[in-house]
Amino acid sequence: MSDLELETKHEKYLITIRNLRANNFSKDLPFLILSESLPEGQVYKEFADGRIEIQEVVSAGKKFRTRVIKVLKGLQADSVRKTYGLL
Repeated sequence: MSDLELETKHEKYLITIRNLRANNFSKDLPFLILSESLPEGQVYKEFADGRIEIQEVVSAGKKFRTRVIKVLKGLQADSVRKTYGLL
């Protein structure tokens, strides 16, 4: 696959992700960001108000429980958005 083809695929991927994010926010739902840089069982959750939380997700049988580990400050939240192409 050529560099141009890879770049085109990546741009289509980012457009899809941004559309899913906007759709979630329009329904007042958070947007889940999975990251290999976080410890296992932790995720980023971004909310329509701009807040990003690091949450721990634990399965309890068929149910999932979450616990807020940290609420990111403005620059930290922007750094996460930039890393995942959400800015």
